[in-house]
Amino acid sequence: MVSIGFRALALRNHKSHNSSQNCLIADQGKISFTRRKMGRKGSKKDIGFHRNDSNMDDSGGAPGATGRARNFSRDKGGAASQAESQASFVRKQVDPETAKYFSEITNVIEGTEVDMEERSVICGTALEEARGKEVELATDYIISHTMQTLLEGCTLDRLCSFLRSSAHEFSQICMDRSGSHVAETALKSLARHLEDAENHPIIEETLSVLCEAIVANPVDIMCNCYGSHVLRRLLCLCKGVPMDSLEFHSTNPSVVLAERLNLRSSHADGHNAPQNQPFPNQLKFLISEMVDPSRADMATLQANQYSSLVLQTALKLLAGQKEELFHLIPILLGCPTDAESEESFIEVKTAKKVRRLVEENAYSHLMEVILAVVPDTIYNDIFTKIFKNSLFRLSSHFCGNFVIQALISHARGQEHIKLIFEELGPKFRDLLELGRAGVVAALVASSQKLQGNQHECCQALADAVCLRDESSVCIVPRLLFLENYLYSVDKENWSWPSGLKMHVLGSLMLQSIFRYPSEFIKSFINSITSLEDKHVLEASKDPAGSRVIEAFLISSISAKQKYKIVAKLRGHFGELAVLPSGAFTIEKCFNACNMSMKETIVSELLSFQEELSKSRQGPYLLKKLDVEGFARRPEQWRSRLTSKESVFNEFYEVFGQKDAKSSRGGNFLSDSYKNTQAEKFKGIRKEIDDGLSSGFISKSGTPFLAHQGSTKVKKSGDQKSKVRGFSQDNNDDFSKSKKHKTSKDGESAKNEKKRRKKDGLSESLNKKRKAGISD
Repeated sequence: MVSIGFRALALRNHKSHNSSQNCLIADQGKISFTRRKMGRKGSKKDIGFHRNDSNMDDSGGAPGATGRARNFSRDKGGAASQAESQASFVRKQVDPETAKYFSEITNVIEGTEVDMEERSVICGTALEEARGKEVELATDYIISHTMQTLLEGCTLDRLCSFLRSSAHEFSQICMDRSGSHVAETALKSLARHLEDAENHPIIEETLSVLCEAIVANPVDIMCNCYGSHVLRRLLCLCKGVPMDSLEFHSTNPSVVLAERLNLRSSHADGHNAPQNQPFPNQLKFLISEMVDPSRADMATLQANQYSSLVLQTALKLLAGQKEELFHLIPILLGCPTDAESEESFIEVKTAKKVRRLVEENAYSHLMEVILAVVPDTIYNDIFTKIFKNSLFRLSSHFCGNFVIQALISHARGQEHIKLIFEELGPKFRDLLELGRAGVVAALVASSQKLQGNQHECCQALADAVCLRDESSVCIVPRLLFLENYLYSVDKENWSWPSGLKMHVLGSLMLQSIFRYPSEFIKSFINSITSLEDKHVLEASKDPAGSRVIEAFLISSISAKQKYKIVAKLRGHFGELAVLPSGAFTIEKCFNACNMSMKETIVSELLSFQEELSKSRQGPYLLKKLDVEGFARRPEQWRSRLTSKESVFNEFYEVFGQKDAKSSRGGNFLSDSYKNTQAEKFKGIRKEIDDGLSSGFISKSGTPFLAHQGSTKVKKSGDQKSKVRGFSQDNNDDFSKSKKHKTSKDGESAKNEKKRRKKDGLSESLNKKRKAGISD
């Protein structure tokens, strides 16, 4: 942190505090505060969070968003005065004495000679001096940095005291450009004290005070770009989740796409199990009061991008809690308050309004999260009342298509897939030409996951890029270069465009296709095996195309078909292995081919050992394939590899025969049991690899699969005289007491055994007497 001395602050005395602060804010790009860890600049990365928008008012909110909220607050009467006071909030100038004091504090706490205990005392004393001036100090552009440092270094009592004393003005601090950082620092400091359960009561009391202050007028804070960020951190703190987790604070498009195409588990799946929530009452209270129709204008919250982010975080934190979701989701959909208890609460008027809202940016993001966490019964009602018979129209919209992707990827069963395919299946080509390939990819992935309309879905995708009178050989090339093909003028004479980057969504669709049963994708198999050698090599070198080759090689397709692809790469394994993604492709090729081709692959890698050892994945590949062992002793390498495969196959036949087909060809995310089995077999294969790489029999003569934990190492010399730092004399006393204890335990165990035997005999005699049986 740059030290700001009193001399710098004194220059501002003859000017108004606001004007000087505005100058500093305007010149913030020229000033570097190294301790400003949480500073947010107006960049593309911060869109939707703390973006520096010239249209924002003094409190940081957009006039179009907060203006509506404030008008609503005035109409409500009770919160009107507070809304007006926030709208007319003007920062007070920090008096010179206070400014000088905190300048000196800054210089002291930045010194390296101050130890941690003394630093904590200084921070606590300075925060006590700030009592009654929290807003002025927290919203000051320079002193706010000092306040952040003080809140990080003080004790929990001082921290909670600061938050409680500033609670009645906490909303003003949250909505200020500088004050929001102070509020976030305070919440992060609170989170660090959650590890000790003894601190929970005082933290809970502090959070209750803050929540009460916020819900007095939540709309302004939710619709404010700075207040929205603070509020999301407060929600995470109440839930007890990491406050810097991107899962709750932002939406990564690549992560969302991976979830929709079954390439990773959804964030909602991890919250179905009950978690240890430190403050569940505060979380429920804060969320319920934020969306209370009597306090909040839902039309404003639905349309504002910053309030949408807060509501998305709230929904993610409530994932798996059906009771709370049954109450919250109808409100977010705009249903009447008295309709949520009904079995079918979505009215025709509400459905029309939601269909209009999902075409707006803010609400479309909110609806995606709603569909991800919604309980099954509400999902079915949303699907039938809102989206059914409107799927293609919404899929064609630049915002609505993302909502349809979420609707498809979170479908609950085959019946939903059937209804969706009836509307969108015949429109696959139209969707691709409109640039809505994401909708098609989501339906292909969901059809495979839920095993509904699989054959029809594969056929529809093939027909979308290949006409009936054309050969199926063109299917895979056109999907790999989907955009280039769709926008070509002469589609009939289109050919493989060398040198172009392959289409990401087209490759993702092919990856999903090769997870289908082989009887449904014969045209795709014929197309990829018919590729020319140079085209297979080009696809293997492309980041997107290599994933398609790998998906084909690990699929349930026959080994004969896989060998055709591997053989086309003969002579290029070395140059492919040195590429960033090539090592993974080589590994898949090695596992999919026969012994002769395995030797060919390893022999081609011999001349590339030096380059591979310097690459990121090269050392792993060299070790996995044991290239060095092949170079030294090819015969031993061959016999070891043969033995390894035979051991694994024997084990697989005994323990994995029932699930052999499903675990190899099925989707690893479609069933948790399959996922568990796959992990078990992966671990077993690793154990076999490690054992065989070091030989069949260890030095002790024990087979490599035998239990090694019972082997004892003999101690000699000094090892006998000292055990874990004890001297021999002390150890003798310890061993004697241990033997004595063991003998006592042995005698008691024998007596217990005799007593149980006696009890068993007496019990059997009693049974015989009752049954009338004599000895």
